[in-house]
Amino acid sequence: MAGSRVIVVGAGPAGVRAAEILAEAGLAPIVINEGSRDGGQIYRRQPDNFSRPPSKLYGTEAAKATALHAAFDGLRRRVDYRPDTLAWNVTPGVLHTVHHGQTQDIPFDALIVCSGATDRLMPVKGWNLSGTYSLGAAQIALKAQAVSIGRRVAFLGTGPLLYLVASQYQAAGAEVAGVFDTSPFALRVKALPKLLARPAVLAKGLALVAKLKRAGIPVETGVTPVEIAGTPDAGVSGLVLRDRAGRVREIACDAVALGYHLRPETQLADLARCDFAFDAESRQWLPTIDADGRSSVPGVYLAGDGARILGADGAEAAGALAALAALRDLGHDVADGRIDALRRDCARMDRFRRGLVEAFPWPAANAAALPDETVVCRCEAITAGELRRVARAMGATEANRAKAFSRVGMGRCQGRYCGQAGAEIIAAAIDTPVESVGRLRGQAPVKPFSLSATPLADQKGTEQGTPA
Repeated sequence: MAGSRVIVVGAGPAGVRAAEILAEAGLAPIVINEGSRDGGQIYRRQPDNFSRPPSKLYGTEAAKATALHAAFDGLRRRVDYRPDTLAWNVTPGVLHTVHHGQTQDIPFDALIVCSGATDRLMPVKGWNLSGTYSLGAAQIALKAQAVSIGRRVAFLGTGPLLYLVASQYQAAGAEVAGVFDTSPFALRVKALPKLLARPAVLAKGLALVAKLKRAGIPVETGVTPVEIAGTPDAGVSGLVLRDRAGRVREIACDAVALGYHLRPETQLADLARCDFAFDAESRQWLPTIDADGRSSVPGVYLAGDGARILGADGAEAAGALAALAALRDLGHDVADGRIDALRRDCARMDRFRRGLVEAFPWPAANAAALPDETVVCRCEAITAGELRRVARAMGATEANRAKAFSRVGMGRCQGRYCGQAGAEIIAAAIDTPVESVGRLRGQAPVKPFSLSATPLADQKGTEQGTPA
């Protein structure tokens, strides 16, 4: 009830709206944010000494970004906000965090995980060269550091984020060599009935593409990546691709931003022992949740892109819904009408999500065509050939067994960027469905921190969720 301790992990769209709902109910949730400022990735705030207007930073979403920032600014005195804090593990009833070299174990009655998403990446020969960035990293460089990742940047992959980041670079004055989408345009037409679930968002997407073309930026669909050209000393010098007419061409550039939509950041859900199920449409494992965001573990709720990629609007609705579910489970009175309205919003946005999956599919077939020398795990320099060898010759046909035999996914990213592609390579090598390969299990800590970190006793005043 009023004395319940509720923790929200994440201060992006889902986390902010979850905290807002909890504060309205009289609770003072602890809000854990790995970043220094709220907003998440999509509405990432620039440093205080930067002065680019929201219209340049967020484009058509500027009003939504500033509204979310204002909402959180209004919440600051009503929540226990802990920025620059990594949630690195979950054990029954306890969230484990580290902040500036001090660890803290925080008990909870309810945990709402709004962990966001990371780029979903399919390797291409040469993607380990200096100058190759994920779309998210390219966006962070622009928003948080006001720099381009190169003098002439090519954008490769598929999904709405590909066009969004390219348009943000063009608006900032960077030279964009082109946008090269692996998905055939015909799939967008086929997915139109689902995409019309959110006509305003669809219209914004079409406007982004039109804007890029008006600026003279090449926009090509149905391409097949061949290689990112360059040398270890000089880095990227070009992007080699096969266009939809079958011609192999090289695009001159000194940087490539790469991404194939997004993947939920599910490590904390995994460590909390939440159940997962394979989603055949997107070809990835997702945590199971009910309509309100309840996981299979009582007291653990999952919302936003960390559970399903619904976009910023969908994340806000899912965050609010998960908070209402937590309040109801803790004994608070919650109006059915409010929950029903949010459920309808999330259902509509999930239909749009499935449309995006259909329009911009994960290029699973590319995994089978990767040359053996292609680096798959950049942290550990594991190649496609090595993965095929351990699968065929050593019987490592399950993801975690392949990890043990080859070290794929053992590096700093813990498989975030290589795990799904690695599973596709193994599946193609032994001719089995990718779901039978399984998924890399989450391990604590979810991200590295110093061994010199020391425990910090729980601060006075936070035992019942009261701001310190």
